[in-house]
Amino acid sequence: MSCYKLLHLHLHHLQYSHGFSDLSGRFKIVRRTYLTNNMATRRQALLLSSSNCHGFSLLEFAKKEMCDFLTKNNVSELLFVPYAQKDYDAYTSKMQDVIEPWGFTVTGLHSYPDVIGTVNSSKAIFVGGGNTFLLLKTLYEQDLVSLIKKKVDEGSLVYIGSSAGTNVATKSIHTTNDMPIIYPPSFEAIGIVPFNVNPHYIETEHETHKGETRDQRILEYLEMGHASPVLGLREGCILHVNGYQLTIKGIAGAVLFNVGDIRPRHYDVGSDMSFLCDQIKEVE
Repeated sequence: MSCYKLLHLHLHHLQYSHGFSDLSGRFKIVRRTYLTNNMATRRQALLLSSSNCHGFSLLEFAKKEMCDFLTKNNVSELLFVPYAQKDYDAYTSKMQDVIEPWGFTVTGLHSYPDVIGTVNSSKAIFVGGGNTFLLLKTLYEQDLVSLIKKKVDEGSLVYIGSSAGTNVATKSIHTTNDMPIIYPPSFEAIGIVPFNVNPHYIETEHETHKGETRDQRILEYLEMGHASPVLGLREGCILHVNGYQLTIKGIAGAVLFNVGDIRPRHYDVGSDMSFLCDQIKEVE
């Protein structure tokens, strides 16, 4: 029996045997502290705006962060998820060429007959970019959405995502830039973080462009009743998730859109974004 369950039973024994009617509130506080210290704090993720960044070769801008992240979590083998593109072999080979010289073995999830068993036995996955709708549809078809969420939350799987792989790590894919070339059963995604992300974020279009800007599209989403905050990740931006601690890393910052805000707020590299997790810290 877990320490949490034992504590639960002990407090309820005191409450009902000794008439301590105020213990329910104290129990909620203890329960919240237990969950904060022992469950969600185990989450480890690195969410990249993209794999390509101007002035750098593939993943070069993220090499140090990725290597430090994997080494810190004692990872030597990385399971690559190529579902956001159609040619799984070619996509996996491209990532192997880049990452394996860093000292990590890379294998494609598609090459294993038992997908669920492979994810269950893996310590780290890297979900690559491409089309977000195609990626999420395939993750649902393979019964991986809830499994990945569970394993990341309990700390038995570390997660790296890039572009579409970052989109599906968030609350939903409503704020992807991709075209809906195919439909997943739901726009709800893995939910490693409780808000939305817009990768490849850029404020303005070319001066001759008369269509909607990125900001206008995000603001349209924020008018919906189901909207969540949207963190726009500039090219070269990386969001590091360490339990409830969120930090902007990489070589570029981010922009936060909130319902009701007149204008978005800008955050530089090194900014602490942990306040975006406040809504899930409170355990009823």
